[in-house]
Amino acid sequence: MSRIGKAPIAIPAGVTVTVDPKTNVVTVKGKYGELQQAVNPDLTVTVEDNHVHITRPSDDREHRAQHGLYRALIHNMVEGVHQMYRKEMELVGVGYRATATGQVLELALGYSHAIFIKLPEEIKVEAKTERNKNPLIILESRDKQLLGQVCAKIRSMRKPEPYKGKGIKFVGEVIRRKSGKKAGAK
Repeated sequence: MSRIGKAPIAIPAGVTVTVDPKTNVVTVKGKYGELQQAVNPDLTVTVEDNHVHITRPSDDREHRAQHGLYRALIHNMVEGVHQMYRKEMELVGVGYRATATGQVLELALGYSHAIFIKLPEEIKVEAKTERNKNPLIILESRDKQLLGQVCAKIRSMRKPEPYKGKGIKFVGEVIRRKSGKKAGAK
């Protein structure tokens, strides 16, 4: 059984958490903005002495699952408005480029055309290109779910392949490599 839901969420300085008792919507405000999350009406969310507590009415399977889920979502919201989430992606391949102008990310990934991705306003994007290094895409947001979804969309444009390692990967990610034809021919 998961015990994630039982752990209280510490509220750092500069962050306020409010719960609307009628709609059971949790609002978190911090220096990087505001996030809201509707919580299942069966669960009870309370804010006491700089901690958020979530309680469930029973040990039913559905209540246990949602208990941990909503605790994790609220914790991610508190962390996001306190210090933004950041993901760095690396473009590995000859001629692969990325440029960011405003909220539009332009990718050159070896196709016959450039790919333009319009990013949501909540995400800050930066593209870095240094000599003799792979181009980097740096994404920052206070919303962890949205950031992960956008990263998955960008990565799906050219997933890393196992033979040469070309594609879009996260910085620090290890790609399992295959040896190809030469390993089998002896």
